[in-house]
Amino acid sequence: MADKGRSSRPRPLDKDRIVRTAVDMADAHGIDGLSMRSLGRALGVEAMSLYHHVAGKEQLLDAMVDAVFAEIELPGPRSGWRTGMRKRAASARGVLLHHRWAVPLMDSRMSPGPATLRHHDAVLGCLRRGGFTVAGAAHAISLLDSFVFGFVLQELALPFDTGEEAADVAEEILEDAPAAAYPFLTELVTEHVMAPGYDHRAEFDFGLELILDGLGRLVDGP
Repeated sequence: MADKGRSSRPRPLDKDRIVRTAVDMADAHGIDGLSMRSLGRALGVEAMSLYHHVAGKEQLLDAMVDAVFAEIELPGPRSGWRTGMRKRAASARGVLLHHRWAVPLMDSRMSPGPATLRHHDAVLGCLRRGGFTVAGAAHAISLLDSFVFGFVLQELALPFDTGEEAADVAEEILEDAPAAAYPFLTELVTEHVMAPGYDHRAEFDFGLELILDGLGRLVDGP
């Protein structure tokens, strides 16, 4: 009976539990619907109880972004820069597709947490060990993040998930777009998008490899 009593006690409130619940709520309902009051209800406490652990909504958002950064795979100290950047980009894409609310917040926070700082330091370290200058590493991170974040935003906005759905959407568009007026668009849709096995997600790997090849010129020469 004593064990049953202990298991029925509510879990103690702490910052980690608050942040994890906030992330789950944002994943399910979007960031706009998250408030300290709604978060308190989800945790079964009054909103004022949360302020013993987080100073307010802005600090909560900082911690949520830090939790997202903590999920992204970091390049190891012995990773070659290409391998490290390739794995990090793929991991970041997967994490951000899961946390659909996160991309607009990733670079907007003024108080980065330890996971965020550790992430950026590890990425910089991988590039610097790979032969990039300080300026070259800055260029590389800016280019890679612009590509990854931009591609994720595009994926989240597209009105299809599979190649079959993409073909259906393209076919509907062409119904109102005469081939004579838009010959190259028609060519793209009929010969590429509507071809068997089309997968828009493959564009990510194609684009990433082009970027890595271009960055390689900074350390390997043309």
